Amino acid sequence: MRACLDACVLFPTVLREVLTGVAALGRYQPVWSERILEEWARATVKLGPGAEEQARGEIAVLKAQFPNASVAPKAGDMARLHLPDENDIHVLASAIAGSADVIVTLNAKDFPRQALAFEGVKRLSPDEFLMEQWLETPLAVEQVVREVHGVAVKMMGEDIALRALMKRARLPRLGKTLS
Repeated sequence: MRACLDACVLFPTVLREVLTGVAALGRYQPVWSERILEEWARATVKLGPGAEEQARGEIAVLKAQFPNASVAPKAGDMARLHLPDENDIHVLASAIAGSADVIVTLNAKDFPRQALAFEGVKRLSPDEFLMEQWLETPLAVEQVVREVHGVAVKMMGEDIALRALMKRARLPRLGKTLS
């Protein structure tokens, strides 16, 4: 399975780490474009000084970890596709260019299922996507989530319950399932 990861699921660290951790286990192949990665880097500016540089470092690590994930949307696809927000057309075009089966996004309203189905692509929230992954290989997904939880606890300097962390990361069903 190939999944195009929208910028909105790459920016929150815990969410990104769970998604890419599951990909690193070979459960799916991630797909993104340079524009998607750039949107992620620019979105971090609101976190303050140094955040964008840190994001760019994390992007470099992901590119090295997943060298075949970057795709270039085709100009013809960009011109012919229509979505409610024209600024999201590049995500669908990237999914098409990368032969993705699914777009993983938190932005449901701008990716109507009918428009995506016409292109042979599904839209799933990260919680839906990871629940599907968990149903297929529960131990692998649980291992990734537990590792990400451990790192998050160390970085935050506080003991946060797994379910609470997953809820914060917009993965409430997965958090409830694993708690």
